[in-house]
Amino acid sequence: MADQLARAEEFEKKAEKKLSGWGLFGSKYEDAADLFDKAANSFKLAKSWDKAGSTYLKLANCHLKLESKHEASQAYVDAAHCYKKTNINEAISCLDHAVNLLCDIGRLSMAARYLKEIAELYESEQNIEQGVVYYEKSADFYQNEEVTTSANQCKQKVAQFAAQLEHYQKSIEIYEEIARQSLNNNLLKYGVKGHLLNAGICQLCKGDVVAINNALEKYQELDPTFSGTREYRLLADIASAVDEEDVAKFTDVVKEFDSMTPLDSWKTTLLLRVKEKLKAKELEEDDLT
Repeated sequence: MADQLARAEEFEKKAEKKLSGWGLFGSKYEDAADLFDKAANSFKLAKSWDKAGSTYLKLANCHLKLESKHEASQAYVDAAHCYKKTNINEAISCLDHAVNLLCDIGRLSMAARYLKEIAELYESEQNIEQGVVYYEKSADFYQNEEVTTSANQCKQKVAQFAAQLEHYQKSIEIYEEIARQSLNNNLLKYGVKGHLLNAGICQLCKGDVVAINNALEKYQELDPTFSGTREYRLLADIASAVDEEDVAKFTDVVKEFDSMTPLDSWKTTLLLRVKEKLKAKELEEDDLT
């Protein structure tokens, strides 16, 4: 470890010396870049992540002087991956720089990948609002490049977080759009009932029984097989429990579905919101009588 650290510092010193010296036609930047690369690698081996990150930033700078935007973007990504271990904000900033450079040179699929990585970092920090912003950007880039599966993965993240933030209409539109697209694809068809279930749960959170019944009709038209699924039955039974303001019926319906197809934490959270509203209504009725 100490060995690697000493080597890294030696390479870095030599690189700085090259930069402060006189070089012909940018050759000093090429020489310095080579030395900074070696220094950064040695800092990584010594697990000195901050130093490795800052050295990759110096490497990125050399590549920019040489107008090598692709290499500069890679150095920013390498810096980000070091900073990930110590400083998430710095990692995000480096990835942002990489994305801008990749956009400049038309490498949009790579830019999409790093936008998604930024979104995941925000998600890991529980910063859902910023996570949504970057998942949306990534989805747009993937869509433009016709990488549909990756675009849909990002869109589903947006829908998931939008619902958590109570932006139900936004979630509904995304899930319905993905369901519509998936119907025309033999590989994705099997997921349609899941997307429609998610959209339906978001409809229930809005608390409008007429809207949920209209949505169920629309989903049947969209996919005639949907009305024969347990997902459809669940939504229809919950809608009727909400309409009848029957908390016990609601609980039984959800329990029965969950015993056969366990509900994930996202669905459970949203269904609990529906149940709480239902309970509040029931209490209001009790107070009035």
